Amino acid sequence: MPAISSNDIKNGITLKIEDGLFTVIEFQHVKPGKGGAFVRTKLRNARSGSVIERTYRSDERLEQAIIDKRDMQYLYRDGEDYIFMDQSTYDQVPVSAKNLGAAANFLKETGTAILMINEDEIIGVELPASVELLVADTEPGIQGDRVSGARKPATLETGYVVQVPLFVGPGEMIKVDTRSGEYLTRA
Repeated sequence: MPAISSNDIKNGITLKIEDGLFTVIEFQHVKPGKGGAFVRTKLRNARSGSVIERTYRSDERLEQAIIDKRDMQYLYRDGEDYIFMDQSTYDQVPVSAKNLGAAANFLKETGTAILMINEDEIIGVELPASVELLVADTEPGIQGDRVSGARKPATLETGYVVQVPLFVGPGEMIKVDTRSGEYLTRA
């Protein structure tokens, strides 16, 4: 692993510290009038998503983790594992539901995702900003129930439940925001 100086910290790089792998989401170089300079950082745990704050002295050496981002296609589910295919080498890779986290709610067969890999371990998934999914089941809207902004639950083809407007029915394609998990529009 390459070592970098704390002065070289930038947003988006991943550091390997004693607590695990952390991605820099915010940093600030501080040079007080008295004393040595330091770097104040906010770090997101690559596995759990929790955020911590750390302060490093100027020129302190940190270990940078190398993250390989691979474009993968989701093929099918095999028990607890999701099977992905590397689009460049055509290798099939099993990924556990634990490693996918909430991204598993938005995966449908032949969909694409970017898997983040560190030392043959999958540490994260990047999905497109929105995906189109089929509404598998929802209750019909009741005639006369036209309250502005009224919502009802709808089960999608992946099993995920999302709140949709009353006019959305079973068998319709909708767009869902993968970051918040909310309904966007009809597809």
